[in-house]
Amino acid sequence: MASTSSSTTTGTTTEKTAGETARDVADTVIGAANEAASRLPEAASTAQIALADAGRTIRSGSDESLSAGTLVSVGFALGLLVGGAPRLLVLLALIPAAAMGLTLLDRQTGTTKPGTSATANR
Repeated sequence: MASTSSSTTTGTTTEKTAGETARDVADTVIGAANEAASRLPEAASTAQIALADAGRTIRSGSDESLSAGTLVSVGFALGLLVGGAPRLLVLLALIPAAAMGLTLLDRQTGTTKPGTSATANR
């Protein structure tokens, strides 16, 4: 009987320790989620600024640099695809290639977006 009482006490102690550990983990997760949520607006504005800068850089680049950048981006995406990378990563690698390629195509066809001049893009 003494061994039964001892095992019950040990089981209760283990349950308390497991409960405290689970509570600590939950508190840590909640704290990290709150911190991430508080930084989300700052991250969104930083990403927006970076995308605007990238767009300006692409529009101001020479045809040769856009052509080379497009080929490098497509080559990188194909390397990821052949290497077995996830498809989402391959698609993300194609975004710069699409942006540069569309800018080149826009310049070659002579079409411009409203509010821009054809000579400003060259």
